[in-house]
Amino acid sequence: MIKVDYIVVGSGLAGITFCEHLRAHNKSFVVYDNASQQSSLVAAGLYNPVVLKRFTPVWKAKEQLELCLPVYHKIEERLNVKLDYKLKVLRRFISIEEQNQWFTATDHPMLEQYLSSSIIKNENPLIKADHGYGEVFEAGRLDTDTLIEAYKADLKTESLLREEAFNYNELNPEENQLQYDDVQAKHIVFAEGFGLKQNPFFGSLPLNGTKGEVIVIKAKELKLEHAVKSSVFIIPTGDDEYTVGSTYNWEDKSNHPTDDGKRELTTKLESFLKCNYEVVDHKAGVRPTVIDRRPLIGSHSKYKNMHVLNGMGTRGVMIAPYAAQILFNNIEYGQPIEEEVNITRFSS
Repeated sequence: MIKVDYIVVGSGLAGITFCEHLRAHNKSFVVYDNASQQSSLVAAGLYNPVVLKRFTPVWKAKEQLELCLPVYHKIEERLNVKLDYKLKVLRRFISIEEQNQWFTATDHPMLEQYLSSSIIKNENPLIKADHGYGEVFEAGRLDTDTLIEAYKADLKTESLLREEAFNYNELNPEENQLQYDDVQAKHIVFAEGFGLKQNPFFGSLPLNGTKGEVIVIKAKELKLEHAVKSSVFIIPTGDDEYTVGSTYNWEDKSNHPTDDGKRELTTKLESFLKCNYEVVDHKAGVRPTVIDRRPLIGSHSKYKNMHVLNGMGTRGVMIAPYAAQILFNNIEYGQPIEEEVNITRFSS
């Protein structure tokens, strides 16, 4: 029998960042993951503190950025990988009206430090941007593929990863400990993304799930060194390759890329890209989204040593470390979970 402090189910961004809090506090753990959920793997990895569709601040952007970047830096150092790429993010304007909306947003007290008050002229002849761009500060790209691959490999070397589906029926929750297979734990944290819908303990939570598709293109002529946000994002990832995304499908809950998704992305891309390109990859996954766009954090109403960390939505890179810290501090130190992310907000 193996005794640990925590069982963590899921090794996406939520599971990984919770494990980092466990490591930082010398808590023992074991992770279960069967790679059935792919939202973290298909994420473009872009992080920025502004909702660029509406020019509004991301919820708790300052707190999230202050916490998430040091967490990823610590992983970089420990695993000797490069994850965080500082990247200029430009919002393409399609009209004078959008320019004016941008200028109004730059005066917002929660946005002024993140938005440039100057219009940037387009210098790339292969991008159509007659009205120029607005620049977002404190943005970047996290290489989520490398993060998850390297993190899971490290867990394997420490015999902390069990690559198998979690069988909820075999979990034996008792008051002071849990038993699953040959593991005894004080706590279990479910961070399995959209897989939560199959979880009998937390499956009633309103996790909608939004399918997203991205394509990777190769465009040798483009030579774009910054990310551009228009009707789609185009994000440089090196070697003349760019990630283009993303779609939003509320009906299809599969991880399979579709022709419709690819067609939507290429059509939107070609509305402003003026060069030849080749699609070299096409990926899909279901994001764990919640109707109020806030995470699901909390403990089971009956089994107090069973917890949930989910609902990171489209901004997992920034929000996962912040949400993980909230849950860890609640479990270990009894710090209250703020109402707008606590699962009790859906109690009826």
